[in-house]
Amino acid sequence: MHTYIFHTSQLTTQQANFIAAQFKTTAQAQDGFYSLRCEARPELTEIRQNLGIDVNVLPAGFKGDEVGLLVTDMDSTLISIECIDEIADMLGLKPQVSAITEAAMRGELDFEASLTQRVALLKGLPEEALLRVYQQRLTLNPGAEQLIAYLKTASIKLALVSGGFTFFTDKLKQRLGLDYTLANTLEVVEGTLTGRVVGDIVGAQAKADLLTQLSKQLSLQGHQVIAMGDGANDLLMMQQAGLSVAYHAKPTVQAQTDCQLNQAGLNAVIDLLKA
Repeated sequence: MHTYIFHTSQLTTQQANFIAAQFKTTAQAQDGFYSLRCEARPELTEIRQNLGIDVNVLPAGFKGDEVGLLVTDMDSTLISIECIDEIADMLGLKPQVSAITEAAMRGELDFEASLTQRVALLKGLPEEALLRVYQQRLTLNPGAEQLIAYLKTASIKLALVSGGFTFFTDKLKQRLGLDYTLANTLEVVEGTLTGRVVGDIVGAQAKADLLTQLSKQLSLQGHQVIAMGDGANDLLMMQQAGLSVAYHAKPTVQAQTDCQLNQAGLNAVIDLLKA
């Protein structure tokens, strides 16, 4: 039997009838979403388009009440911006840097090399520009605070891992009460960015390694861990998780993950945990 999740708090009669026709059973109202169990495995693309909502099927063996860790990407996942693009905008370089970021997130460029290239373009920028980005441009994606509150209630640890920068992850950790963070450190000399990253670059492998490390530290098995992201550099960690969630992600990421959220906010992850 497969468990299907319909990420909406209210189905119309038309939607409910369509679901019943496609799945040969009725979707039941849960706490803020609908679900059903059946043997069928229909193609979900057309069903999602017809319903106009996110629809997902949980992988076999996944049990939300056993989850102990959620590892999430930061840029364009927990938050609505790509921090490096907004930093570059302070130098009038956003179009150039954004193009590189997009290509890297689609998996067309090596992430580490692309980050080195992008950070080099930031040389000479005053460090205070980072604070302006945080204060004026960084916003959480819809449903983020609701998800974080639920994770705390359920005693599920939250790790924020990013190919972005510690300047932002550290502030978010303090602001939101996150359990773990990992990101790159921008080198700053005399209050100015040098265009270099300190130490090894946090890329796809580092993200996957953190998930493995925290799983062992918390004595969790694979099916007790969720990984969420939007870019190609999130795929390695997603492959190691019991449930992978693509949030408003690039097509190549959506094609390789268990669940995809394209309409709903981050609070829809709660549906997967409650199902």
